[in-house]
Amino acid sequence: MQQTKTLSFIESVSNVVIGYGVALGSQIIIFPKFGIQVPLETNLQIGIWFTVISIIRSYVVRRVFTNRKRKGAKNGEGN
Repeated sequence: MQQTKTLSFIESVSNVVIGYGVALGSQIIIFPKFGIQVPLETNLQIGIWFTVISIIRSYVVRRVFTNRKRKGAKNGEGN
């Protein structure tokens, strides 16, 4: 069963929001353990950058696998 566009969008937004929360929480816990003292506002900004990078990475990986799957289907290979 294929996922609807709406559900795909909801999944993507949920993934980004959860990823941002994980990045922010990780920074708040881990940075001080390495002697890195960062104000909350800076942590929020760093989290946004990590989230943007993660979205780009995820998109590129998905496109690579999608293209490989299409090429395999063209060549008569199975899933």
